[in-house]
Amino acid sequence: MSREKARIGFVTVSDRASRGEYEDLGGPAMRAWFARVLTSPWEAVSRLVPDERHAIEQVLRELADEAGCCLVVTTGGTGPAPRDVTPEATEEVCEKMLPGFGELMRQESLKFVPTAILSRQTAGIRGACLIINLPGKPSAIEDCLNAVFPAVPYCIDLIGGPYLETDLEQCQAFRPKHAKPPVA
Repeated sequence: MSREKARIGFVTVSDRASRGEYEDLGGPAMRAWFARVLTSPWEAVSRLVPDERHAIEQVLRELADEAGCCLVVTTGGTGPAPRDVTPEATEEVCEKMLPGFGELMRQESLKFVPTAILSRQTAGIRGACLIINLPGKPSAIEDCLNAVFPAVPYCIDLIGGPYLETDLEQCQAFRPKHAKPPVA
């Protein structure tokens, strides 16, 4: 654990947005959520890729291994359509999968839409980076982040990342009582 500035990767997976035919709404929605919730220092590293498994795998590896992101959140490509391959790309690059993230996101999304059962969001660890797949709709991104983020800072602590702090009025991160912040 350290007090260094966190690097957070934001990946939008969309054929149309990557070709400039569609405005990327998911990436800005993810960044806005983090800007509202995190109080510790962080910087965004954003990417936009088509719905191509190789391209998604490549950008996830680059953000985790080269850019030094402690967290990468993706939006898009988690449905059942033939070109939706974000979960497969995530599973390919991760050493450990964390299925509880997807389970909780689907459970939360079912409160709003019955088609949430079609979502295949997942999460996993690559080295010292947590990767979380989010849905593509901005309101669903917020719902899912509100549900899972309380566990994210402690997960990042456990894998050796920077100490993330949140605005308690926006999102209360959970850490066990024995988990102490690093000395500045």
